[in-house]
Amino acid sequence: MNQLNERSDELRHMIVGMLEYGGRGHLASALSLVEILSVLYDDVLAFRVDEPNWSDRDRMILSKGHGCMALYAVLGDKGFFHRSEFERFCKSEGILGGHPERPKVPGVEASTGALGHGLSIGVGMALSARQEGAKHRVFVIVGDGECNEGSIWEGAMCAAKHRLDSLTVIVDYNKMQSYASTHEVLELEPFADKWTAFGFGVREVDGHDVTALREAFEDLPCEVEKPTVVICHTTKGKGISGVEEDLSWHHKSRVKPEEIAALYEGIGSR
Repeated sequence: MNQLNERSDELRHMIVGMLEYGGRGHLASALSLVEILSVLYDDVLAFRVDEPNWSDRDRMILSKGHGCMALYAVLGDKGFFHRSEFERFCKSEGILGGHPERPKVPGVEASTGALGHGLSIGVGMALSARQEGAKHRVFVIVGDGECNEGSIWEGAMCAAKHRLDSLTVIVDYNKMQSYASTHEVLELEPFADKWTAFGFGVREVDGHDVTALREAFEDLPCEVEKPTVVICHTTKGKGISGVEEDLSWHHKSRVKPEEIAALYEGIGSR
């Protein structure tokens, strides 16, 4: 397994901090997204922190909204909102809820959490951009369990029909759902072949390898006049000893102080 860098560890500290302050959250689902989101916001997306609704910004939709702590960590780190908001995670006086909300959270493009909706929203954004002659791109992060939803494949068919090569779907393929593996719940394989059959250009990459992610995202679309899917092979709970591939960490609503201490200690001890 590749070693994660200091930036990855810093973002994971922020995520655990939110869990500590809020006392709840989808920890493992956020941890598998850290490198994907950090590469997107560090190296790929066009945006303006002081102008979140800048018309030429690239759009990034986190369709698997329950992984929002990773998105919050990156947005807060970039300065879309003050990091003190982490201390109000899942509190009535704060803006950071258990799923991302637009327009409450600066930088969030769509309110998500009801799984299966994000891709269709992204397709609509990409179609709108084409009609308006805009040049921005649209990125949609979906979960692998979310790909059980028929709405994902309806959105995929529509994207291929309209040859939306400004649209990139990113799959967090950690192969685990809330209560079992994707293999046990509803087999996705042959996964890449499915996306190819639905008219996408397909790439597969280690979703925790920042160099490989940069290379995949720097060369888009991967096929002319086709939407792209980047299948990111990840580990649920990645980067914290004792959390990786442990389904009990999919979501917790009561976290003990000793568990929080173990999480902080586990960061970096891979």
